[in-house]
Formats: sequence, structure tokens, C-alpha cells
Amino acid sequence: MASQDRVLVVDDNHDICDLVALKLTNSGFGVSQAFDGATALQTARAEAFDLIILDVMMPGMSGLDVLRALRDEAATRSTPVLMLTAKTQERDIEAGFAAGADDYITKPFSPRELLVRVRVILRRGQQ
Repeated sequence: MASQDRVLVVDDNHDICDLVALKLTNSGFGVSQAFDGATALQTARAEAFDLIILDVMMPGMSGLDVLRALRDEAATRSTPVLMLTAKTQERDIEAGFAAGADDYITKPFSPRELLVRVRVILRRGQQ
């Protein structure tokens, strides 16, 4: 992990967003939050992030729509994205990876496992 890897956490559930942000902040990450897809996309375009943790089911713009938009833009195309969602069906997981996700975790989730996966994704990106 670099000295201050930056992570954008996106979830319309403020409690989950806060829990993930707290876990990451306590582990030395710089964290920003967004609570809807449009704000997430705007934030990702305005700032450089080392990782985006993205919910799928959000009002307005879904996480999959956000992910597709991120992958279509040169500035965000290579930013790793970890989907964190209640969508647990195989077809949902396949859709997440097909849209360009780097990893996929279903809710309910273990904050410790999430942290491990975040570190693995970031380590992969530094190789």
C-alpha cells in the first residue's frame, strides 16, 4: 500500500458507506464518499483514486452504469473497481465482471475481508 492510497466509497446506504469509510480510514487510506451514481462519477472525474468501492443498486444511475462510464473514459479506465452489493445471483456477479469490475463482494460482508481484498487489488495495481 502506498503512503496514502485514495479510495472512493459509493453506496446510497449512508450507514454502509460510513462503516466502509471508517474501516479504511483506520487502516491508513484516504477516503471520499458518494451516495449516488451521478455524484460518484463526477467525483471520480474530478479526483484521482487508487480504488473505487461501488454499490450496484442505487437510485438514478446504477453502479453498473457508473462502472461502464468509468471504463469508457481514458482518465478512469484503469482505476480498479470493487463491487460491494446485495446482488448475489450468479448472473449479477457475471454482469459486474462483464461491466469491468476487478472484484465483487456480496452483502452482508465482513469488513475484515473487504480490507484484505482492497489491499490485494492495490498490490496488484502496483506490480
